[in-house]
Amino acid sequence: MSIPEPPVAPAPEWLAHRYDPGIDAFQFVSAPRDVRQRVPFLTDEHLGSSGAPVVIPRGRCDRSAATGRINFIFHSAYCCSTLLANAYDRPGRAFSLKEPMLLNDLVGWRHRGGDPRQILAVLGDGLAMLARPFAAGEVCVIKPSNIVNGLTTAMLAARPEAGAVLLYAPLEPYLGSIASKRLWGRLWVRELLASFLKEGLVDMGLDAEAIFRLSDLQVAAVGWLAQHALFAKLAQRWPGRVRTLDSEVLLARPHPALAAIDALFGLTATDDERDGIVQSVFRQHAKFGGAFDAEARKADQQSASALHAEEIAMVLGWAAKVAEGAGIALTLPGALLPPSA
Repeated sequence: MSIPEPPVAPAPEWLAHRYDPGIDAFQFVSAPRDVRQRVPFLTDEHLGSSGAPVVIPRGRCDRSAATGRINFIFHSAYCCSTLLANAYDRPGRAFSLKEPMLLNDLVGWRHRGGDPRQILAVLGDGLAMLARPFAAGEVCVIKPSNIVNGLTTAMLAARPEAGAVLLYAPLEPYLGSIASKRLWGRLWVRELLASFLKEGLVDMGLDAEAIFRLSDLQVAAVGWLAQHALFAKLAQRWPGRVRTLDSEVLLARPHPALAAIDALFGLTATDDERDGIVQSVFRQHAKFGGAFDAEARKADQQSASALHAEEIAMVLGWAAKVAEGAGIALTLPGALLPPSA
């Protein structure tokens, strides 16, 4: 009679980084708190010097330390989601995970035809492995890549305690951000839309030929609308747990936004503590370091919009008609903050 091997519990600094469905195992890499704070994303590119991974079969992973609460920041990209995730690294109270690759792996597996039931099982275990705190009682805040948005419903269903912020940029500045990224931005929106098509998230009466004929910024608008439609459904399904937030509102009113998110996430903080976060996190560029200025960001957006003004205006008008035909409201329900406060 064989004796089962005991479960394995890596130290908290070991991040559940990847999942290999071929051997049903998680790969853990060394990623101490200061590393997670410093890098913009928890990707191979930014964790490349973390050393050889430790591979642990999923069935042997010890979940006993992963009993804390998880919250989510879902987003539509180019909307200050990394900045907001950085605001939830609060030693002793909360820690944040910025675009963990493990969740991307599940999307890739899903696209390759993985068994949906098995993917859901691994998703539950993967979230538990990601949620292991550095200190007892810390709340986990996960900001997945928006390539993972097709799994948002499954993640919220798997974690009934979770609150979620659905963060988005308005369509016009979003299109300006894409245009300003030049070829890289235009390629990225096509890759994103290809993924959303596989996820069944694009329901706008556009067949394959019609999508092929779209310009780059039209493709960007379709991807934005697909996420907007998804966010509306999530906010309507879970009105008590899921709230929507415009990135421009976040930057204009960071103090009330953080207070409302703290309440949604089950965290306590004083006004002085939140002011300290605004003065530090909201004054530093989330991806590149250095000083961050909301007015400078707005000026950059306006510059990009001015450079591509004719194209953006045409796409905005076209997107409004597509949205109307598909029944997609351009104003999301469940706003975190009222229009004025």
